[in-house]
Amino acid sequence: MAIKRMDNMGIVVADLEGAVAFFRALGLNLEGQATIKGEWAGRVTGLGDQHVEVAMMSTPDGHSRLELSRFIDPPVEADHRTAPVNALGYLRVMFTVDDIDETLARLGDQGAQLVGDIVQYGETYRLCYIRGHEGLLIGLAQEL
Repeated sequence: MAIKRMDNMGIVVADLEGAVAFFRALGLNLEGQATIKGEWAGRVTGLGDQHVEVAMMSTPDGHSRLELSRFIDPPVEADHRTAPVNALGYLRVMFTVDDIDETLARLGDQGAQLVGDIVQYGETYRLCYIRGHEGLLIGLAQEL
C-alpha cells in the first residue's frame, strides 16, 4: 500500500493567535480553530488527558497544511526553537514564495529576522532561512 499524501506538519507554539497572524502574513489561509480536550486525544499523542488549542493553516493552493498547537495541559516540556540548523530531528518548514525580498519586508513587520544570507542556488532558486514568530525556523525559496 502506498502513501496517499502528507496531510500536515505540526508546530507547537506558546502564542497561538500570534502564530496564526504570522503565518497569515506569510500567505497561509486559516482553515479553522478548535479546542481539543480529553483522554481520547491523549491516547493518540501518548500524553494522557490533554487540553490543546489547534489552528489549521493551508497554503493558497490547498495542497499543504500546517497545524499550530498550543498545549494548555500537560505543559510544554522542551523548547527546540533555538536549535541550530544542523540539530537532529524536525527543524524547519520551507515555503516557496513569489518574491523573497517582498516576503522578508512583509514578515519583518511581524518580527521575522534573517538567519544568514539570501543565496542563489545555481539558476534555480534564491533561498534563505528566517526566525519567525517565537523564533520558529522557516525556509523561504523563490523559484527563478
